[in-house]
Amino acid sequence: MSEKTVASGLFDCRKAFAETLVELAREDARIVAVVNDSVGSSNLKAFQKEFPDRLINVGIAEQNMVGVSAGLANAGLVPFVCCASPFLTGRAMEQVKVDAAYNGYHIVLCGMSPGMAYGELGPTHHSIEDLPWMRAIHDLTVLVPADPFQTREAVRWAARADGPVFMRVGRYAVPAVSDEAAGFAVGRADELHAGSDVTIVATGTLVSRAVEAAKALKADGIEARVLNVSSLSPIDADALIRAAKETRGIVTAEEGVPQGGLGGAVAEIVGQNHPVKLRILGVTSFAPTGDASFLLDHFGLNAAGIAAAARELAA
Repeated sequence: MSEKTVASGLFDCRKAFAETLVELAREDARIVAVVNDSVGSSNLKAFQKEFPDRLINVGIAEQNMVGVSAGLANAGLVPFVCCASPFLTGRAMEQVKVDAAYNGYHIVLCGMSPGMAYGELGPTHHSIEDLPWMRAIHDLTVLVPADPFQTREAVRWAARADGPVFMRVGRYAVPAVSDEAAGFAVGRADELHAGSDVTIVATGTLVSRAVEAAKALKADGIEARVLNVSSLSPIDADALIRAAKETRGIVTAEEGVPQGGLGGAVAEIVGQNHPVKLRILGVTSFAPTGDASFLLDHFGLNAAGIAAAARELAA
């Protein structure tokens, strides 16, 4: 991580991921990394240097990558499968479903550089459908850490899980948003900002933008509750139902397709338990050419866009 990045208050979750994986590998000889010619982009050069015999590079063969990982898991190892999220979840979805989830193997599927992090490389490299796809697979835990603290804790949790896990590992730098004293718990939504007028439910890279939106709304006299949903499966239904009962509406925000993702999950829960007005924000089409920041702005996935949706509900 560069001094410039640290000084700006922004942090690279890939660095937190890679450092934690090395720490865990020192303690547990079962941990191995499996990649698709993605050592550099997964930030695993230090892992490869320290554990050259425990990094398996299958080349650009994502389906084989997950199949090989299933074999390793069946042999008692704990494979961390590191691959750009669009290729891990798109090309190898059948293997994720059958080889990993159906068999219940302890495989940690790490979707690197998810969402629109690859920016100018376009829709072929954007991973905006991964959360709906992975959420649809039975018995697959789906984690979306929002900052370096949650990334470290998610990796530690995944290393000792008793089944398959999918987790997003963000590419571009984000601010720290977690209350570290509260810890990290799978299946729990964390309230980062109290409010009784409207609720903003966000995940991953959109959490810090949701917090910024809440601060802007407060200046307008609108108290916005912010929930960080870092666990989409299982998801904290109780927190979402409370939000529906205690505030006038819910805004959801995610860096991906909302149908079946965070927005879909929230709609399913509140629709069946306590219907409330919703504004569901996400990526609504294939993206134009541009860097990640431009693309988030293009789809209104910024503090201003989130605040505007919340004002509609609070009116």
